[in-house]
Amino acid sequence: MKLALYRAKLRAQRAAKTVVGKAAGSAAIGALHLARKFDPAKTADFFGALMRKLGPMLPEQRIGRANLVAAFPEKSTAEIEAILAGVWDNLGRSGAEFAHLDSVWDYDPDHPEHSRIKVTPRSLELFKQLQDDGKPALIFASHLGNWELPAVAAVAHGLDTAVLYRRPNIEAADRIVEEIRSVKMGQLVAAGRTAPFKLAQALQEGKHVGMLVDQHFSNGVDVTFFGQTCKANPLLARLLRQIDCPLHGARVIRLPDNSFRAELTEQIQPARDAEGRIDIQATMQAVTSVIEGWVRETPEQWLWLHRRWR
Repeated sequence: MKLALYRAKLRAQRAAKTVVGKAAGSAAIGALHLARKFDPAKTADFFGALMRKLGPMLPEQRIGRANLVAAFPEKSTAEIEAILAGVWDNLGRSGAEFAHLDSVWDYDPDHPEHSRIKVTPRSLELFKQLQDDGKPALIFASHLGNWELPAVAAVAHGLDTAVLYRRPNIEAADRIVEEIRSVKMGQLVAAGRTAPFKLAQALQEGKHVGMLVDQHFSNGVDVTFFGQTCKANPLLARLLRQIDCPLHGARVIRLPDNSFRAELTEQIQPARDAEGRIDIQATMQAVTSVIEGWVRETPEQWLWLHRRWR
């Protein structure tokens, strides 16, 4: 009798989860379609302001505050709260901009003064090298500023790319998210067991592979981030060990008036062991150190709301 009740309870929980998931997916689809009907800049302003009010009521507020206190022990309570408000604002704006991925990237190389995107001259030189050198490349990014735009920028200006992404847990939302991303992001590779093989194949075909590398990865390698040990996904370094190619970082920083600044780092030299092979852990530490430098410059634009240290 008890076993039958337990099984019935599990079935009910699964059914409820399915119903909630479908409802949440439908809501996400509706919100994204609705957002596309409005001006991107005004929508970003609205959702940025909305998340400044709603964010502090959510459980992630405590996670973000704890992370910031650990990373910046020298900052006052008021400074920590100001950064957190910026984090929520950036998250709201990024969500609104996601619905307009096919139009948010607004950069005209012939008339940069009229463009919404600002690109440093050196970054333009580096991008041109990636286009013309005939080599594949690995490009990492982080959840900073608008983290969807580096992949959009690459495709918009003729770079053949493959991008690793994580599927949403809700199936209906996954469909609309993939539909929006596929418009401007080149080949999309969903995270999973086959992803390393697909990304390695993309590199062998001469493509430029991009991925976000700043979240916790349970089976990752130890790296130091803001003075504390955390786990980093070693996939980037493992691909580099298989296929020797240039390694760069990319970021798109949010500027006032709904504009952005896009940057590519200089080529990053991977660490090598005594035998000359790519050192996986040391290379991921070098990448993590670059990201830490970025975050220190604009801490209010990084996603502090997940448990980076565990």
